[in-house]
Amino acid sequence: MCGITARIGDDESLEDLLVSLKNLEYRGYDSAGIAVQNGTGIEINKCEGEVSELQAELSTADHDGPIGIGHTRWSTHGPPTDANAHPHTGCRGRVVAVHNGIIENYDVLREGLQARGHEFTSDTDTEVIPHLVEERLDAGFDAEAAFRDAIGELDGSYAIAMLIDGDPAVYATRNGSPLVVGVGEDANYLASDVPAFLEFTDRVVYLEDDDVAVITPDDYRITDATGSSVSRPVETVEWDPEDAEKGGYDHYMLKEIHEQPVALRQTIHGRIEGEDVILEDFPPGTFADVSRVQFIACGTSYHAGMYGEWLLSKWGIDANTFIASEYAAFPAPVDEETLVVGVTQSGETADTLEALKNARERGARTLALTNAIGSTAARTCDDALFIRAGPEIGVAATKTFSSQVATLVLLGERLVRDITGDPTDECRERLKALESLPEHVELVLDDSRAATISQRWLGDAGNFFIGRGNAYAVAREGALKFKEITYEHAEGFAAGELKHGPLALVTDETPVFAIGTGEHAKRLESNVREVQTRGAPVIAVAPRTATDLTDTADESLPVPATHPDLVAILANVQLQLIAYHAADELERSIDKPRNLAKSVTVE
Repeated sequence: MCGITARIGDDESLEDLLVSLKNLEYRGYDSAGIAVQNGTGIEINKCEGEVSELQAELSTADHDGPIGIGHTRWSTHGPPTDANAHPHTGCRGRVVAVHNGIIENYDVLREGLQARGHEFTSDTDTEVIPHLVEERLDAGFDAEAAFRDAIGELDGSYAIAMLIDGDPAVYATRNGSPLVVGVGEDANYLASDVPAFLEFTDRVVYLEDDDVAVITPDDYRITDATGSSVSRPVETVEWDPEDAEKGGYDHYMLKEIHEQPVALRQTIHGRIEGEDVILEDFPPGTFADVSRVQFIACGTSYHAGMYGEWLLSKWGIDANTFIASEYAAFPAPVDEETLVVGVTQSGETADTLEALKNARERGARTLALTNAIGSTAARTCDDALFIRAGPEIGVAATKTFSSQVATLVLLGERLVRDITGDPTDECRERLKALESLPEHVELVLDDSRAATISQRWLGDAGNFFIGRGNAYAVAREGALKFKEITYEHAEGFAAGELKHGPLALVTDETPVFAIGTGEHAKRLESNVREVQTRGAPVIAVAPRTATDLTDTADESLPVPATHPDLVAILANVQLQLIAYHAADELERSIDKPRNLAKSVTVE
């Protein structure tokens, strides 16, 4: 869950490396470091803390050169310290490596290396890598052979980039963790994710598991696990580099909340024609042999999956949602008529990939619903459906949730038609409302009172989010967003479950956000009165037309009236703003919340 970057050119690399590291901080920010070949050796600079702290240290260091690697860390093995920051070296500093993932057998490898005289200076699993390579170089292996033989000893998931003193190349490989080569005009690049080098080149090559890449200033070469040369396509990324910048906003999260109208337009563009759903690569009848659907996902994507499950169940399709880590350990029954949909923004989430692999091996059909073209999920699943939300840098997912749900509405319509032969009830009204969703989100953003309400009702004893139907998924998502960036306690409940335990926690210091969609209104109103009786202030998040709920509540965050199946998406935008403004009031690190990273590529 760390960020790797490299620049391989004929001129100085430091500035580009630092830009790339800043672009990758959403993947980890416990510590950072770079290693650069400066003509007299490999200069290493690393420290605990954010990239800005590394940059301050570099202002007085002799650090520049044509070839370099960099790393920003999210700690797994060993605390975030200067010693544990990457890059790591062998005993003599000749071999320098950065690594993302987990080397599962590092303790055995480390014991063996120590027994053979190697000395270690960190607590990390990564440090075994340069020592293994160094041993092979001492034994007479050439650089690529030493690298390839060393990684053959590693068990686990990893992405690795390595420098060897005096060698004008970067050596790289991946197994379960992403790596992508950037093909530039004056230099080549390597990174865990495209945004790292997007402002330098938009031409990319996605590495596959077990690929070994040797990247030089004017070329690159890829071989497979056997050493045979392989060809990977060069793709052009359509993202604008400015999409990965703050653009005048104080935080990426706020920028991305406000990008939701654009993201939604991109998501639905060309996919609706009257009552017809047009999904690229999925002509009518594609899913005719599907009898059940399983969604697997983590975090925010799991809540989007819950939304999709609710839609399909409402439309008569057998559907369930599973937390990916649990599915991988305790898989649900599947057969050839089961469609397993991995909902994953990055397409690299380790638990989701493992669950998809499990389902595929047991005969299920798999589909990646993702934001990332070229991601592991997109390449390894039977099919891929892209949400087209554009790059998202903030750790707390915002615009990608909205685009995931909108895409699931479209996928659900197609599934129902293919499986039953008929469109869903209210299809025309729902699709028309979906086309209007970007404008409705703009209205929410223009008129929201979330900043005022978040200051007035920030709870000292926790914050509850309740809803029924698809609003339950959004209640869960609203609570997750709140706890992610405010560090305050928050829980999302199905409204009817309050009296089965959670009501014991309700006090006059427990704000309750009640999400109304227009359905089950009387029951939700009853739940609201239950908590008000215990003194809790209630903030209704509902259409302006839901006067029974908004009149009962102490405050309201209105959303435009639309089809009931889509109201919760608009309510979620209000809850994103509530979380953002509460975190800002508490002076939290909004884009880089403690202990969290954007793309979880370790299990």
